[in-house]
Amino acid sequence: MGAEGERLNRLTRVVIGAALRIHSRIGPGVFESVYEMVLARDLTRQRLHVERQKKVSFEFEGMRFENAFTADLVVEEKLVIEVKAVAQLAPIHSRQVLTYLRLLEYPLGLLINFNELHLRNGIKRIANNAPT
Repeated sequence: MGAEGERLNRLTRVVIGAALRIHSRIGPGVFESVYEMVLARDLTRQRLHVERQKKVSFEFEGMRFENAFTADLVVEEKLVIEVKAVAQLAPIHSRQVLTYLRLLEYPLGLLINFNELHLRNGIKRIANNAPT
């Protein structure tokens, strides 16, 4: 693993640590927007560059799609975080994050479902293994 991979691993540990702290204080059951806002604030306080509700445009076969999707959080312009508060994650949620990663050409994403009794059961790390 190279230096960039090590930086990504450290970054994901920071995000997961923040999510675990937030979940232990708030618990499951509130809106996704609450978790997203508190997580963004926590990461910003840790001096990370965080963009909330980032509108993303892309091109496909000569067509331009403006504001085609909105990423919940983008951290350090390399990590996408999709925040959920659902009864159970579905396979489409992981595919959604992978699509975001491919279109943004980012290496890594986290899917975090705060509506779990134990948050560790609601965290998925998703890698973009597509060639760039």
